[in-house]
Amino acid sequence: MSETPPNTLQYRFDGPEDAPVLILGPSLGTTWHMWDRQVPELAQQWRVLRFDLPGHGGAPAHPAGSVAELTARLLATLDSLGVQRFGYAGCALGGAVGVELALRHPERLASLALIAASPRFGTADEFRQRGVIVRTNGLDPIARTAPDRWFTGGFAAAQPAITDWAVQMVRTTDPGCYIAACEALAAFDVRPELGRVGVPTLVLVGSEDQVTGPAEARTLVAGIPDARLAVVPGASHLVPVEQPAAVTDLLVTHFSTAWQPVFDSATGQTALPAALVKPVQAQPAQVQPIAEIAPAPAEPAAVRPDPYDTGIKIRREVLGDAHVDRELAQADAFSADFQDFVTRYAWGEIWDRPGLDRRMRSVVTLAALVAAGHAEELAPHTRAALRGGLTPDEIKEVLLQTAVYCGVPAAHRAFRVAQQVIREETTPAE
Repeated sequence: MSETPPNTLQYRFDGPEDAPVLILGPSLGTTWHMWDRQVPELAQQWRVLRFDLPGHGGAPAHPAGSVAELTARLLATLDSLGVQRFGYAGCALGGAVGVELALRHPERLASLALIAASPRFGTADEFRQRGVIVRTNGLDPIARTAPDRWFTGGFAAAQPAITDWAVQMVRTTDPGCYIAACEALAAFDVRPELGRVGVPTLVLVGSEDQVTGPAEARTLVAGIPDARLAVVPGASHLVPVEQPAAVTDLLVTHFSTAWQPVFDSATGQTALPAALVKPVQAQPAQVQPIAEIAPAPAEPAAVRPDPYDTGIKIRREVLGDAHVDRELAQADAFSADFQDFVTRYAWGEIWDRPGLDRRMRSVVTLAALVAAGHAEELAPHTRAALRGGLTPDEIKEVLLQTAVYCGVPAAHRAFRVAQQVIREETTPAE
């Protein structure tokens, strides 16, 4: 166990002191105990270091608002221990730290495994909305739904003790640190940089993962020059917990055979294999549960999608499926063209423009609706603002501003509507 200054991370070691160091990075909401089933075998060959995210597992609550900051704290921890070179395996947010290490600190990294990871985790709005829930209700609603995100239904039903462990692990996390980690994931996007990952990489994913599934894994493999993909059947997001033996076998094989040569500080380069081609390697006999998939071919140049396709996606992300389904169901031969127009141009063109993020667009939209007296549209857009990451206090400030510039009666109506929506959205379901 470690004493933990604010710029470092809580950690523990297992395995021989003179063995090469292998680091295991956790997922958001978990602790280093998510790796308990892998450690006994890994520690036979490596000096295994596990760490906790800030505010997780009893670690000091010093929030880190970006993946880069988490990575800097990990490196500061390793520097204090005299660890210069290491292998790294990370799950989800821990995987994001692994990619950051490979991109910004390649001289430190010998080999990499990315588990349930993605170059971009969903949308920024999804994680900001999660932050709204935590700010308003604490972590209990997130904790109660964690097993649904992390495990297949059959596993959760058959393993009630592990399911309860997962709930308690999230429930005891520091809320401020959890929110900061959500912000870190919201801002993380390394899709344009994947080609610069020069370390041998195993991309591992559960076949039933609905959070960062096989599609995201294939994006990583397609972008990273020296990467292999393994899909573990019968596993969801927290695959090291749900299928521990399969994950352990894969990690042992990968780190035993793909440990990159030492970085040459004189030339500033690392000796790589003769060609960065993606090998198709036979799996050893003991890894029977694993389906090894050849890397996907390079994708053709991107073609801009139809504005309608973009629009309906953004419209659903911002307003929610229930609202959009109602609007489309009410359309008939007379109004269908208007729904197409709104979807294509308002949502597919304006809301898709990069100049403002969705939080700012929600602020502008709320103010404009109050100014124009469109009280009937305030409820769905207040709900959308919460989904997009605005807090109830921020919505209140927007409406107070409209009282000054749009008139007290208009703001009064808006406060009534927003108050009801906020009560509905921030009251935990029974």
